[in-house]
Formats: sequence, C-alpha cells, structure tokens
Amino acid sequence: MLDIAVIGAGRIGQPEAAASLAAACGAPVITLDQAFEASAVLIGSPTPTHAAYIERAARAGRAVFCEKPVDLSSARVRSCLAVVASAGTPLMVGFNRRFDPHFAALKRRLDAGEAGRLELLTIISRDPNPPPPAYVAASGGLFRDMMIHDLDMARFLLGEEPVELFAAASCQVDPAIASAGDVDTAVVTLRTASGRLCQISNSRRATYGYDQRIEAHGSVGLLRAGNMTATTVEFADGRGFVTDPALPFFLERYAAAYRAEIDAFITAVAAGRKPTPDGADGLKALVLADAAAESAATHRAVALS
Repeated sequence: MLDIAVIGAGRIGQPEAAASLAAACGAPVITLDQAFEASAVLIGSPTPTHAAYIERAARAGRAVFCEKPVDLSSARVRSCLAVVASAGTPLMVGFNRRFDPHFAALKRRLDAGEAGRLELLTIISRDPNPPPPAYVAASGGLFRDMMIHDLDMARFLLGEEPVELFAAASCQVDPAIASAGDVDTAVVTLRTASGRLCQISNSRRATYGYDQRIEAHGSVGLLRAGNMTATTVEFADGRGFVTDPALPFFLERYAAAYRAEIDAFITAVAAGRKPTPDGADGLKALVLADAAAESAATHRAVALS
C-alpha cells in the first residue's frame, strides 16, 4: 500500500482549499511535517518551494512527484538533483503531456517508423486567454512557464537532443505582460545534429479555445494529433461544416494525461523502477527554456552543449 501526501491544493490540483479537497478525496488534512512521513510526496505547491521540498523528501527516503519546474534556476535544479542522487530516491517531474493518450499514440507510431525518418516536428500551444500580470511577474516568463512543456515534448519526440536553438518573441496580446517584463507570443526553432528540425509556436491568446496540436512529418508520411472538442458532433449546411470549439483550458484538455501520469508514478514506485520523466528531463527542458529566453533577447541562435 502506497500512501501519498499531497502538498498544495491550488489551481492545478483543485481550486478549493486543502480541507475541501481532502473531504472530496476521503483523505485527512495533515501538517507539512506529516507530509514527509508518507511513502511518497506529491508536490503541487508554488514553484519557489519545489526544490526545498524535494530535498526534504529525498533525505527522508520518500519517493517524489513534483510538478514542473523543479526551480526557475538551472543551478538550483542541479544542486537539488545532487541531493536526490545522493539519497537514491525516485523523482518524477510532472510533464503531463507525455501521458496524453493522443500524443502518446503519436509517439508510439512515430517510434514504430510509421512516418519514416522524422524530418520536421511542429508543436502548437496557445492559451485561450493571457494570465493576470501578477502571475506573469512570478512565473519565470513564457519560455520557462508555458513553452517548457513544448520543449520537453520536442525532446520526447525528436529522439535526439537539440544542438541549436533560435527564438523570436514579442508582446501582441496584453501590454500589461510587457510591463511585467515578459512576452506573450513566441516561436522557437530547434535543430538536432542529424538535421531534424522542430518548430514551436506559443501564444497567450486563442479565440477558439485551448489550441494543442502536434505534427510529425517524416520521410514516408505524416502523423498528426489535433485538438480535442467537447463532442465529435458536426453540423453541416450550405455554409459548410461546424464543430464544437476546442476544449477551454488545460484541466479539461489534459484530464486523462494527469490521471495517466500519476498512475505511471505509482506503478513505477511500487515496482521499484525509476519513473520518467525524471529530474534530468526537468533540467534539460529548463536549459532549453533558458536558451530560448537568451535567443529572444539577443536575436541570435544559441548553441546547445
């Protein structure tokens, strides 16, 4: 029996406070100190607390699932991962999109060679509305907060580490985001040593819903995963076909992915296997996000070691 303590009951886990969430799950409300006595710790608290909580759990010998990112500083992530490695405890980082059934199916079919050799990968991620400026100011910026998911998916699907990155970004949606020192619209191009290319497109505005698409173009074919809508019902008349809009935001779009990633974590820990994505994956995605921020600021490509 694996008992899991959840730290954080905010917008990702549940919008209600801890007492309401505990009651809904039939679980007790515990103190922070008690959380580190459980077999495993699920960290969904604010980002600045992640690394310290991971280290505390690791030193206590607990398995850890932590929402991305481990920290906004790559140096802090490295020091945290050193503690985890010394303790020898499992750490999984919450890049939930790897577990989306549609994206996972695309990955399996891509790896099976259905599209031939991958040549061009396109990842589109656009939010329906921009976040409030207060959130933007503490988020680490679009590249570390939003695009980091897409950068992880790029690594997951490319099958090779990128060796070069170029980013371009601007603020076209909300002037308050620019005032907070961030951007709301960005594109990134990645290149691997073998010449595979990846294009990532992000926007904080999509008037038609939460836009989440992936296209993998290969030497013999194309694999594509499109948006999810509330139903598959279509209406047609002389003007053409009309479908439901894309699902409204990440909680609805990735509900199955959240369940699948927690199942994967529990299964791995129970079996004594290393869960993935792990801390190293979290660090590599953050390094790419840092490079994207640098490239956008300098208007130059960044070589990746």
